[in-house]
Amino acid sequence: MILTPADPGLEELCGRLDALSDGLSRDGAWPHEQLRLCGEYGVFSWFLSRAGGGLGWSAGDIVRGYLALSSACLTTAFVLTQRSGACRRIEATSNTGVKSRLLPGLLSGRSFATLGISQLTTSRRHLARPAMRAEETRGGFLLNGYSPWVTGADHADTVVAGATLPDGRDLIVALSTRTAGVTVPPPACLTALTASHTGPVNCEDVAIGREEILAGPALDLMQGKSGAATGGYETSALALGLAGRAIRFSEGEAVKRPDLSSPVNSLREEWTALRDGLISAAAGNSGLTGTRIRARANSLVLRATHAALAVAKGTGYAVEHPAGRWCREGLFFLVWSCPRPVMEANLRELAGYSAEEEIE
Repeated sequence: MILTPADPGLEELCGRLDALSDGLSRDGAWPHEQLRLCGEYGVFSWFLSRAGGGLGWSAGDIVRGYLALSSACLTTAFVLTQRSGACRRIEATSNTGVKSRLLPGLLSGRSFATLGISQLTTSRRHLARPAMRAEETRGGFLLNGYSPWVTGADHADTVVAGATLPDGRDLIVALSTRTAGVTVPPPACLTALTASHTGPVNCEDVAIGREEILAGPALDLMQGKSGAATGGYETSALALGLAGRAIRFSEGEAVKRPDLSSPVNSLREEWTALRDGLISAAAGNSGLTGTRIRARANSLVLRATHAALAVAKGTGYAVEHPAGRWCREGLFFLVWSCPRPVMEANLRELAGYSAEEEIE
């Protein structure tokens, strides 16, 4: 059981995850063994309060944990963000019945839950026809539509799903994937992280009882949410974890090639400063905004992974070398939960302007 981020068990776990990471490039791969190991080492307990049966790690400690895990295996760390986000929403509900029914299995690892709420974010909520629609009935609600980006849906027992009523109010439900009318198409084939099995979940006349409601109906239900939400510190931690792994590879090569030392050392210094700023911000002790940190993390992960490929030369371009995978994984942060100011900052940097210009 890993009780703190300083626990030697975390390094041991990361070593085992790193050894398994190449296998996730196979067609149809899913991090089953990696998640089993996370359960064995007590990772699922990090994210829930002691009252809920967890370890109640602070936001700063969770960031430290994700930095280590994503450095070892980005796919596993990403799946965990979606699993832990679902678990925390279940714990936060005032619906004690659904909480007591679902949390024990999630804490033990016997069951798997994931998030299906991206359609409630700003990018989709103003569509003329919401992606997932809810209609109130005498016994609860009827769901029709789809959740577009659900990680591990084909392995999930529960999807914490969002839907919108005709009057604009939102609700979040604990949707069992075994409910009549729920279908899970094959996941998307992505540029990277395909083993996360991220894809849509469809609902056709799915009846949801009021006992399955986690939050709402209410207007602007997603406002003020943190954690794995858009622009959250956890996504920045994943970007920095991957950047750190790429920099570590380049540092190893620089030992044999002193001409690499100056640029590689510069990347490491930038990484260290940003890591410290991220941990401080997560703990509420920094003036840096989440948006500014995310823009810096996106910039660094792209430069660090591409630097690793350049250092590896032609060998790194071979499909079996991890440098090419790191580059593809770095692209993930340009599109996943990327707020518009961050996207614009990244575009400005790619166009030759400052990455932080005009970020609020």
